[in-house]
Amino acid sequence: MNIIGPSGGLQGLRILVVEDEAMLAMMIEDMLMEYGCEVVHASRIAQALEMAATETVDAALLDVNVAGAAVDPVARELQKRGIPFVFSTGYGAGGLPPDYRGWPTLSKPFQQEELRATLEQVIQVSRAG
Repeated sequence: MNIIGPSGGLQGLRILVVEDEAMLAMMIEDMLMEYGCEVVHASRIAQALEMAATETVDAALLDVNVAGAAVDPVARELQKRGIPFVFSTGYGAGGLPPDYRGWPTLSKPFQQEELRATLEQVIQVSRAG
């Protein structure tokens, strides 16, 4: 895994994006690529769970509801592996899985700068221990 430089930044980080809406996934990928990230994408829970368990990633962005299925199992796997993640939801804070209330969350639609700042924050907190 890469380390965020002293001035922050996401350059060179590998980010897992779990999002079932193709247009939104492409927009998020474009945003992250502008920051120099490599993006791996999953559009279904089974695929996301496999990637969360096996891929080398620095962080993840998880849609709360993926094609009608809750993302909780993916969050648990990432947490088990010590990989920081952020939820994204159009349902507001009340849409978060019960075990993750208060977890870093982006409300859809979000801006590119919000995405960057939130990912940097969770990665820095994770690396600080």
